[in-house]
Amino acid sequence: MLHAHNSDPHSNGIPRAEGERRPVRPRDRACSCTRLRLFPDPVSAPKSPLPALILGAIGVVYGDIGTSVLYAVKEVFGHGHVPFTTENVYGILSMFVWTLTVIVSIKYVVLVLRADNEGEGGLVAMLALASRAVHDRPRLRQVLLVVGIFGTSLFYGDGVITPAISVLSAVEGLEVVSPQFRHYVIPITLVVLFGLFAVQKRGTAGIGRFFGPITLAWFVAIAVLGVHQVLTHPEILKAISPHYALKFIWDNPGTSFIILGATVLCVTGAEALYADMGHFGKGPIRIAWFSVVMPALILNYFGQGALLLEDPTAVKNPFFMMAPEWALIPLVLLATAATVIASQALITGAFSVTRQVIQLGYLPRLNIEHTSVKTAGQIYIPFVNWGLFVAIVLAVVMFRNSSSLAAAYGIAVTTDMLITTVLTFFVIRYAWKLPLAVCIASTSLFFVVDFAFFASNLLKLPEGGWFPLLIGSAIFMMMLTWKEGRRLMGEVQRAEAIDLRDFLDSVFVSPPVRVEGTAVFLTAEPGVVPNALLHNLKHNKILHEQNLFVTVRSHEVPWIPMNKRIEMEPLGHHCWQIIVHYGFKNDIDLPRALEHAKLRGCQLEPMTTSYFLSRDVVTPTLGSGMAPWREKLFAQMHHNASGAANFLGLPTNAVVELGSKVEI
Repeated sequence: MLHAHNSDPHSNGIPRAEGERRPVRPRDRACSCTRLRLFPDPVSAPKSPLPALILGAIGVVYGDIGTSVLYAVKEVFGHGHVPFTTENVYGILSMFVWTLTVIVSIKYVVLVLRADNEGEGGLVAMLALASRAVHDRPRLRQVLLVVGIFGTSLFYGDGVITPAISVLSAVEGLEVVSPQFRHYVIPITLVVLFGLFAVQKRGTAGIGRFFGPITLAWFVAIAVLGVHQVLTHPEILKAISPHYALKFIWDNPGTSFIILGATVLCVTGAEALYADMGHFGKGPIRIAWFSVVMPALILNYFGQGALLLEDPTAVKNPFFMMAPEWALIPLVLLATAATVIASQALITGAFSVTRQVIQLGYLPRLNIEHTSVKTAGQIYIPFVNWGLFVAIVLAVVMFRNSSSLAAAYGIAVTTDMLITTVLTFFVIRYAWKLPLAVCIASTSLFFVVDFAFFASNLLKLPEGGWFPLLIGSAIFMMMLTWKEGRRLMGEVQRAEAIDLRDFLDSVFVSPPVRVEGTAVFLTAEPGVVPNALLHNLKHNKILHEQNLFVTVRSHEVPWIPMNKRIEMEPLGHHCWQIIVHYGFKNDIDLPRALEHAKLRGCQLEPMTTSYFLSRDVVTPTLGSGMAPWREKLFAQMHHNASGAANFLGLPTNAVVELGSKVEI
């Protein structure tokens, strides 16, 4: 059974937050329309050849984890916690190998990729899947929603640190070329980042085709660098054995716990495996990981370990010091390109996640621009784009080098990993109906590992870990404030609700003047009179020949196809109640959806159709609502939300907005 996210009563039918109750109508009537099957068949799309999908997965999915070789080993050995002995180097490399194996290979590639939501992945998809699985346990469902939304909020904190540390660590390779470049590292980093964010409005369709080949070249390069060093110390390959990791932990329990905060850097970007599943599919992601990405990463980490055994002074930048002098400049350029691609994937993910969260009702409408006429998922959100850029610039200027940024990195990503494990348990227990013992056995190891990494990263709080946590917490508070504010607005709407059928019956006792054309009234709940209709009758004293009362609902499934998009109920006198359904990854285009009404006797002509929306002004008042500062924040968020017309894809020359005042 699907639990829908209904619509905000004062947001013109825009989907509202989960947990808000429907208004109590003065009189419910049976619906004569045919109900939709809301678990649609998967959207059929032409499949790309497998090699192309694998190459695309290498370019988009693995850019972040692929660039972690720039700083992961340096951070583990660079703070003096681990002495340079052969056994210690073996132990650390073994920890890297088995961190990649347990967290990425087993947890994400084998288990989590199985938990797809109609073919889609990511924390938002997992949250929807888990909340549907426990729909008959409302308190547990509410807790999972809050936990999942908090994890989604932390994604933005990760989105600030990842581009900053990746690009900065790549440009720092210039210091290996010559110490004279040290003063140019930050300016060059900021210029590269500005260029990256400036081109976002043009979309990635033109440059996206180069992502796979460039990233593949990067993985080949890091593998070759690693092999070159491993050949000088082939015995380093013994570190593949977990014996060395376990021995290091046994001999150095305190040190092992401390360096987990740096070891986790080797799995940065692991969440992208799951988040990008809908773009490439499970098979290409798995093949790319086991055939290209994981071998290249392990070879490079072992190469850095071999170099450190040969020359402990290389710890200041072991990655770039593996390269011969003639290759340094090309390697810096390739590393910068790889980090830009990794950052691009994360920025695109931020756009996608923001749109999903908006459609699930946890953020106000934002201006969303489509950058491709062929690919619906390619979008650009100016507010998110430049907000991320400002925060990233602040991070680069504050922390000034990749080592300091590494101290700020880890809390957000380990928290999200922990949340994913928790949500996975509820999915396999309540959606897959597996025995409790099997569910505990399959997730307990991951929970213990994730919690150990999370606890270790808490030590970074004073050194900079507070920064991404502060960003995520601020966004989380905004989400909760928006949700609660919409609930309060819903209470106002319920108190003033008028049953639509009763109202129309009374109107047509002595009908007003009917004019040609169609009026589309956006309403948050079916069966309730929209304010725009009341204002239209009061001021214009007319009624259109056809009247559609439309409610938009967003559901906890990624996709709802066009042939299952609308349901209609005739109200008589050429009036219809229409409910339009969207998945949280569907692009909202209301006029296109309403074209299907023609098949059911309602003829819509674009030139004679007008859309009536209510534009509400929220006024905070003293009372039993939220704290005064939160009510003011909500009022400001509501005021700054982009227009419903743009969000719904309505033609601007056919929209009539009528204002009203709402006190919360």
